[in-house]
Amino acid sequence: MTQSCAWVVAPGLGGPRRGAPRPAWPLAGGIVAGAVLDALLGDPRRGHPVAVFGNAAQALQDRMYRDSVPRGALYAAICVLAAMAPGVLAQHFTRRHPLLRLAATAAAAWTVTGAASLASEAQGIRHALQAGELELARAALPSLCGRDPQGLDEQELVRAVIESVAENTSDAVVAPLLWGAAGGLPGLLGYRAVNTLDAMVGYRSARYARFGRASARLDDVMNWVPARVTGLLAGALARVAGGRPAASWQAMRAYGPRHPSPNAGRCEAAFAGALGVTLGGTNTYEGLAEERQSLGDGRAPEPADIGRAVRLCRATTAVAAIGTAAAVLMTRRGMRATGTVTARWGEQSWSPGPTPTRGRA
Repeated sequence: MTQSCAWVVAPGLGGPRRGAPRPAWPLAGGIVAGAVLDALLGDPRRGHPVAVFGNAAQALQDRMYRDSVPRGALYAAICVLAAMAPGVLAQHFTRRHPLLRLAATAAAAWTVTGAASLASEAQGIRHALQAGELELARAALPSLCGRDPQGLDEQELVRAVIESVAENTSDAVVAPLLWGAAGGLPGLLGYRAVNTLDAMVGYRSARYARFGRASARLDDVMNWVPARVTGLLAGALARVAGGRPAASWQAMRAYGPRHPSPNAGRCEAAFAGALGVTLGGTNTYEGLAEERQSLGDGRAPEPADIGRAVRLCRATTAVAAIGTAAAVLMTRRGMRATGTVTARWGEQSWSPGPTPTRGRA
């Protein structure tokens, strides 16, 4: 049965007509503004919402932990839904206030992206290495990745930093922006919750092999597209780091599938090709060694290559933010042209025609 609906607000009362798409500029502008805030301000030094979430998730884990896949899945669901709830509420209460929606989106995007902190930590380790301070570099490495830093020489520390910058360009920049474009405020917060849980429990250790499986798999699913977008962008921008796009894309295609992660290998291989280096090797996590195949066919990485990787990360961040915002504007314009309205969490859904549908990005 075809629905006919005309939900028009009287002049002067405000609010959208039913069937009219919400304006796209608050979401698009909020994404760009959040990326700019991160570049200018970095992460909050105290009371970071992600840290607050992590502490709450740890407290819940202390109560819920069992060496069980179903228990781990329930834990992940509770944490992610709890993280998304403020986004759903903010999305609902700002639906008729575009400036408030823009401000909320900017704040959320600033909170969940981490390009500035990633670059700062990487550059700090580079400076320590170039000054010959191996112990200082080892002490700083846990701020970037979870591998054991003890006994790593200069080359292994450089490799660890570049691999972390490559992977986190996707995890901490491109992925949250894409999920924000797809799901608005709940998408931004929900993605960051999933990625944080993966960092907390998504290990193959004796404690988390079963309990953390759901978190790890969910993170794999949510990062599948962003990781490949990151690899493509890194290749396109390879000249920023003194590389060649063709070499980066070739490395991504040839070496990316060799990585045990379905996603990280694409980013790391793309960066390896762009930088002209070889990544991969033996990584040790909580005393357990993992052998990784080589990624790339270049020389061994050097401390100066960290700075090149950071430049590539920053360029990728800028293009991802602008490109994501442009995609939001173009997508909503297309909806307006076809008369189709697609809901985000916390908003009303209506589509003209006999069978209204609700989609999920």
